[in-house]
Amino acid sequence: MCGVTDNNLEVDMQGIKRRVVYVGLYELVAIMLSALLLEWITGAGAAHSVGIAVAASAVAMVWNLVFNCGFERWEQRRANHGRSIGIRLLHALGFEGGLVIFLVPIIALWLDVSLLEALLMDLGLLAFFLVYTFVFNWVFDGVFGLPEAVLKTL
Repeated sequence: MCGVTDNNLEVDMQGIKRRVVYVGLYELVAIMLSALLLEWITGAGAAHSVGIAVAASAVAMVWNLVFNCGFERWEQRRANHGRSIGIRLLHALGFEGGLVIFLVPIIALWLDVSLLEALLMDLGLLAFFLVYTFVFNWVFDGVFGLPEAVLKTL
């Protein structure tokens, strides 16, 4: 079992518990950072930026659960276990690429701009969140350990 040990009490961070903690922490930080970034990129003001950030977070939470479940199933079938930098990059690109498909229409509707303008705005967010996702996953795995799907078998 993988987990964080504190005074010989192991906290099981696998399965749905791991996913819920991961998504909650990821999105809490993401809402704060993306609201600031959106306000800076769009100039739409704090209320619009927070609204978009919360809507984007809701979409991202659902996508995160679905994507990570599928990604871990894919990892489980691989012959090589563990998470190399390449696998971490693939994870970040896959997650953020899928999220663009969902978020561009939301940004366009919310800000009353074209899909192209929304895509350009989202590209700024995408660049930021590619780095954020990569770093967050690395730190999360460092604190809570790898999911069972990628642990090396002895």
